[in-house]
Amino acid sequence: MKAVFPKFVLTAAILAEAALLQACSDNVSSQKGPADEPAQSSSPVPANGGGSSTASGYPKLASSVATAEIKGMDGSTYTLNDKVGKVMLVNLWATWCGPCRSEIPALVRMQEKHGPQGFEVLGLNTDDEEAQLINDFSAELKINYPIAFADTKLQASMLKISKFPGIPQSFLLDREGRLRGVFRGANPADIRKMEEVVAKVVNEPAQDQPAPETASQ
Repeated sequence: MKAVFPKFVLTAAILAEAALLQACSDNVSSQKGPADEPAQSSSPVPANGGGSSTASGYPKLASSVATAEIKGMDGSTYTLNDKVGKVMLVNLWATWCGPCRSEIPALVRMQEKHGPQGFEVLGLNTDDEEAQLINDFSAELKINYPIAFADTKLQASMLKISKFPGIPQSFLLDREGRLRGVFRGANPADIRKMEEVVAKVVNEPAQDQPAPETASQ
């Protein structure tokens, strides 16, 4: 895989993991495992091997991700825990990533379609790119959802969940903050699956406790 490395210097503690996460190549969109709902069992274990599961069988998001500080384009800070109550699709991306560009129109469509139902795409830029570059890119692709920055520590924590060394990749959280999907790559089959699962989760009643499902491979 030919990797494109970020401009900023990675911290030594997570150099290997974060560098892998930045990789974006011509074949990243055709990686095996396009879209997976978290595998369920009678005694489910969160995707990162830690934390706790709800009675529904879907795991809560790892605390290292849920409580990590996210910096918005306007300088504001918040965490994914602050978003509980919404269905969130957290997308890791960068302007230089071709598969990311090809996926964005689908993210825009989902935000437009499901936004009124309490759904939000959150685009986490993995390269701490300049605001003007991101703003120009957003205007070109008509991005209608918020963009923020994921530092290397947060990226490494998310990589532990997805076990996928590239971008784009997305994480679907339901209204209770449970991890409901991990989507890796951006070929048409990946995108269709992501749209299907997003629609399913958005349309569940807020108080619903869905039965565990087995992920298809």
